[in-house]
Amino acid sequence: MKVLVSACLLGENCKYSGGNNLDLRVVEWLQREGHEAVPVCPEVLGGLPVPRMPAEIVDGVVTAKDGRNVDGEFRRGAKLALERAGSEGARLAVLQPRSPSCGVKQIYDGTFTGRRMDGQGIFARLLIESGLQVLEPGDLR
Repeated sequence: MKVLVSACLLGENCKYSGGNNLDLRVVEWLQREGHEAVPVCPEVLGGLPVPRMPAEIVDGVVTAKDGRNVDGEFRRGAKLALERAGSEGARLAVLQPRSPSCGVKQIYDGTFTGRRMDGQGIFARLLIESGLQVLEPGDLR
């Protein structure tokens, strides 16, 4: 089965800081289960650079730490990544926790202080609304 995966979890340096979030649980799970990874980074697909200013969802709008509105880039990238899921036939996604794009259960609260709140990132919510199953690495068995 093809599985959409946050590219940073596979070691791609697309994180806002220029690094990645390589998660060997994800890599090993994909191999063990015989799944094919379809890596995506909605933020990069939306036209944002690497590295970039960190962003959080503030009152429903994705905002960079310096106050710039980057909501359009996040939503454009989420739409393009959803289109990729459809073209690849992926029905499952494993996404980076807490991200304003990919957070499944929690995201940062918009204060740029590291506090978290329940909620989904822009891309995770779009996938859920489209009927895809969405997991975080900690959900894998």
